[in-house]
Amino acid sequence: MNKLKIFLKKYFITGLLVVVPVGVTVFVLKALLVWIDGILGNIERDLLGHYYPGLGIITLILLILIIGVISANYVGNKMLHAWDRLMRRLPLVRGIYSTVRQMMETFSTEQNFHGVGLVEYPRKGCYSVGFITGHADERVMGLTGRHLSVFVPTTPNPTAGFLLILPENEVRKLDMTVDQGMKYIVSLGLVPLSEHEARDLLQGTADEAQSA
Repeated sequence: MNKLKIFLKKYFITGLLVVVPVGVTVFVLKALLVWIDGILGNIERDLLGHYYPGLGIITLILLILIIGVISANYVGNKMLHAWDRLMRRLPLVRGIYSTVRQMMETFSTEQNFHGVGLVEYPRKGCYSVGFITGHADERVMGLTGRHLSVFVPTTPNPTAGFLLILPENEVRKLDMTVDQGMKYIVSLGLVPLSEHEARDLLQGTADEAQSA
């Protein structure tokens, strides 16, 4: 009986770990799509006199593409900035709008990052994962040698963090994408690095300790 209980407990929990994330994801996506399709579908039903399932989703995709095209030109960009200023001034709305916009901007700036780096911060012997944003202007800052700008985000909210200016030799570039680094930070480290990445990270930390 004990073996049976252990067997059931072990594999039932394993099954839950697989089923629950998939089920929640499907449930949320279904509810979201039905909600969007219902809003836009009702409008189209009034205009066309008939409801076509899924037409609301297609309309939303086309609407987003059109807004993106319009926003890319000069006039659209000016309108977008005016709308942004208006939303940031409205009570109650500005808090939600600013937070969501910051999160969207953070997750859409992968092309602006130059990789993921491991830095010794906030103290010696303590390491943080950050995003390399580029080379710092040493002449303006009065620094000598090559330095890198590294953004170390807070977790689980990556929209806030610390901008560090560090000597280039103190920033070790990790063999991982910005997307992988973001997942690692947002998940509080629960989404592990791949075996190859973890081995490289540990080896690099050991090498640094030996050289010190």
